[in-house]
Amino acid sequence: MHSHDLRTGAVLRISIFLMLGLAVAEALAGYWTHSLALLSDAGHNFTDTVALLLAWFAFHWQTKPPDEVKTYGYHRAGVLAAFVNGLALIAISVFIFYEAYRRLLDPLPVHAGWMMLVAGIGFVVDAGVSLALLRRSHGDVNIRTAFVHTAADAASTAAIVAGGWLIAETGLNQIDALLSFLIGALILWSSLGIIRETLNILLEGLPRGLTLDAVMVAMRQIEGVEEVHDVHIWSLGSSTHALSCHVTIADIPPSESNEILRRINQLLAERFHINHTTIQFEHVECEIPDHCYMPGGEPVAAEQPVRAEQPGRAEQKEKRRA
Repeated sequence: MHSHDLRTGAVLRISIFLMLGLAVAEALAGYWTHSLALLSDAGHNFTDTVALLLAWFAFHWQTKPPDEVKTYGYHRAGVLAAFVNGLALIAISVFIFYEAYRRLLDPLPVHAGWMMLVAGIGFVVDAGVSLALLRRSHGDVNIRTAFVHTAADAASTAAIVAGGWLIAETGLNQIDALLSFLIGALILWSSLGIIRETLNILLEGLPRGLTLDAVMVAMRQIEGVEEVHDVHIWSLGSSTHALSCHVTIADIPPSESNEILRRINQLLAERFHINHTTIQFEHVECEIPDHCYMPGGEPVAAEQPVRAEQPGRAEQKEKRRA
């Protein structure tokens, strides 16, 4: 395992213990101060702890090398963990909305001073963990998902501090319930983005930031390439992309086509960050399957070959009719 991976693993382990301790502290403080906002944030922090635990597990799992069964390796372990996290966040946000509605109708007196103190400590912890994860999140949707969790919680704890001050100044305990609605909205917003991105990877959709037409146009500009079709681009994991396609070239020896292949792979790696390719060369136009996308947005159906009858077959049919 590389030193970068070791540091990322250490950041995840430390973050797990910090977020778990914060969740317990906020739950106890929320119960004592009658603050639903703190209790909601404690629930959010607990889901952050679970998210970080899944991220840590998936991070180590996806570094396992390929084997004879998982020939692509375990890249999608982290993506699957992020997808589960997103679903859990939606459930948590719905529960917070329900409790906030109840508290809005029947508010309880809130100890604003302790509410601000605990939320302030929570903000320091959340912000520190978020910054540490941000430095490790580049190109990894699993780590980026954990960062979104903690960053949203840092924003919510800052709002709780402000809300506690408003409650102390105005005496309006309904502010606590309104803050809970805000926290629930933040959780829901972050979860929808996570689910959308991870579901696209699990369904082998086009990687974020790429367009199929742009890749095909760039490949056609390579010297020696006459046509590109039957192109498929997908993500093996959060940062590993793959491509398969057919490339039409002139009828030349393999020693000359190797140079074309090298230029194609260099283009795909440098411009589009696609490092796993399967490219089939051909020197005659092949039929395009009806499930393949072509520029213009419409799938192109292959023409069905016309079967020619063998000589004498027509005469035999006429004899049978007679």
